[in-house]
Amino acid sequence: MEDKRLHSNFDYESALNVQKGIEQPDIINNSYLSRMRAIKKAEPTVEELVAGILEGNRTLLSRAITLVESTLPAHQDKAQAVIERCLPHSGKSIRLGITGVPGAGKSTTIEALGTMLTSHNHKVAVLAIDPSSERSGGSILGDKTRMEALSIDPNAFIRPSPSAGSLGGVARKTREIILLCEAAGFDVIIVETVGVGQSEVAAHSMVDFFLLLQLANTGDELQGIKRGIMEMADMITINKSDIDKTKSELAATQYRNALHLFPMPESGWLPKVMLSSAYSGMGIEELWNNVMDYVAFTKSNGYFYQKRQKQNIRILSETIEASLKEHFYNNEIVEHELATAKENILADKVSGYKAAEQLIALYFDNISKNK
Repeated sequence: MEDKRLHSNFDYESALNVQKGIEQPDIINNSYLSRMRAIKKAEPTVEELVAGILEGNRTLLSRAITLVESTLPAHQDKAQAVIERCLPHSGKSIRLGITGVPGAGKSTTIEALGTMLTSHNHKVAVLAIDPSSERSGGSILGDKTRMEALSIDPNAFIRPSPSAGSLGGVARKTREIILLCEAAGFDVIIVETVGVGQSEVAAHSMVDFFLLLQLANTGDELQGIKRGIMEMADMITINKSDIDKTKSELAATQYRNALHLFPMPESGWLPKVMLSSAYSGMGIEELWNNVMDYVAFTKSNGYFYQKRQKQNIRILSETIEASLKEHFYNNEIVEHELATAKENILADKVSGYKAAEQLIALYFDNISKNK
């Protein structure tokens, strides 16, 4: 016979008795969390961003930079409004570009130089450009982890940014970020490029002084770097020279001899070659003294100001090119026909040159019809 107790819905008194216990305190400050969420949700106005930047507010500076890096039209409009208002407060810094082969010690050198400068009451902004993946479009953005001491320095600001497929990683937007950092009171701006390549052309066009880091013990030193990059350098530093000083001095001699074969730079400054070790701090103060000597020299002969004027004209040209490119690819007809053009190229029905001509013709035809 079936036991009726199985259908009693367990209405009998259990022998297990659980005490209520002590109420645990919150592990999170809920009031603070709510306040921070409200701040993040509140979109600051152009006036608030500009006022915050001029006061040196890092949070608002970072938010303004995020707007500059955004591709959304609304964000771009707001970013340009902020930049225009910050422009009169910019231009008072020394802009230093640093490049070198991977492993040359760029990040370590920047940290050693940055901490030395902040100890002398300078305010240092580091714009570290990380290469974006061609496959995924992602970027590691790990420069803050490589500059641990500088990242927590109250007089330093590190902003890693993805290259987003721009020329060698130095994005056009980096120029605008430099202006914002200068308006925020940073008097030394350091731009770190992704390594030896075309990015140096872009970096050279936005800085006052261009530093090239090299290593000894890498085989034929002079074959390890393109002539064009050596011609752009205002100084070459053989880093990690404490590992093998003899070979480092030999490499420095080779570079000095090679530099004498190049035409005199337009600045009139003969690039110097020195030894350094960012790890031990050797040569870091001498490096900065050379930068200051260069700035004084080029200001005295007028080249410093002439170069900045040329850089501003270049911004005009690059902005026009970027805007035209963006407008072309966002055109409805181009978007519709682009896939077909790619298919025809892959099927060998048309050359890439002819397909480009056809798309450009369609673009201009569409613009004229919509007038």
